[in-house]
Amino acid sequence: MDAEGLHNYCLGLPEVTFDFPFDEETICYRICNKIFALTSLVRVPLRVNLKCSPEIIDELREKFSCIEPGYHMNKRNWNTVVLDGDLSVGALGTLIQHSYARTFRSLPKKQQAIALEQSPEIQQIIDNYSTIDLGKLR
Repeated sequence: MDAEGLHNYCLGLPEVTFDFPFDEETICYRICNKIFALTSLVRVPLRVNLKCSPEIIDELREKFSCIEPGYHMNKRNWNTVVLDGDLSVGALGTLIQHSYARTFRSLPKKQQAIALEQSPEIQQIIDNYSTIDLGKLR
């Protein structure tokens, strides 16, 4: 996946916005104003920081050499995924949606309810990606 594909994938998720809060090259993707993914538009190879469940974070890093502790992030909750071809597009999509689901679940209940009312399809992402079956990732 290239930068344009990553951008389109993230923006294809319900209620997602993006901005550049740090500088002109670091783009942040947000659900209800909370960051679930961020990447540099100029760094090669492309990398994306994604939130991850602490229960599987170490196992993911062991299984995939392209998954590292989150660069400039809390290492227990964030991974940096290097998009060098080691991870399939489908697996990357799963990790992005997992990050989205984890971030959404950290929102205040009132904010969750408003977002779900506006975009009921969020519930399907929460149901399908709050946990990940590592055996299915390639």
